[in-house]
Amino acid sequence: MKIFSSFIISAFVVLAFSSNTNAQNFSGTGSARTIEQQVFKKILRLPYYEVFDNIKYSVNGGTVILYGKVRNATNRKSAERVVEDIPGVTNVVNNIDVLPLGSFDESIRRNLYRTLANRGGLYRYLNTVNPSVRLVVERGNITLEGYVANRGDYNLMNILARSVPMTFGVTNNLVIENKIR
Repeated sequence: MKIFSSFIISAFVVLAFSSNTNAQNFSGTGSARTIEQQVFKKILRLPYYEVFDNIKYSVNGGTVILYGKVRNATNRKSAERVVEDIPGVTNVVNNIDVLPLGSFDESIRRNLYRTLANRGGLYRYLNTVNPSVRLVVERGNITLEGYVANRGDYNLMNILARSVPMTFGVTNNLVIENKIR
């Protein structure tokens, strides 16, 4: 159980690390830090938010800017809606991109997930309700987002992603957990 709780805490640290936040207090019902925490919780609770979606955000006073890439327009709109309901949020700028539909990218997603989940014990980063690694596939290009526990997993995930058939390129934006503490 200790490993699981540190995993959740680590996920929170990484998401807080990856969001660009102006931590000033402002007049309203909460601080930017409180808003940031609420945005984090609300995004992770979106019903269709999955391993192939990556939503990021920044908070500046009462303005929340959402960005990233999602597989469907439902997640884009849902993220905006849940953030608008947070006390202290006065404005939401939704810059989330919806990934193009197509069997080509779906095939790469399926192969990428299968490759990573079945080799080297990397399934632990993907097979959770809120995975620590996000796999974004757009027009044949793969972007790895999130965090891993060590350099070996970082390298293995990068090598395996590059081995997926029909992939044009891989961008590895993974963060090694030890380096963010």
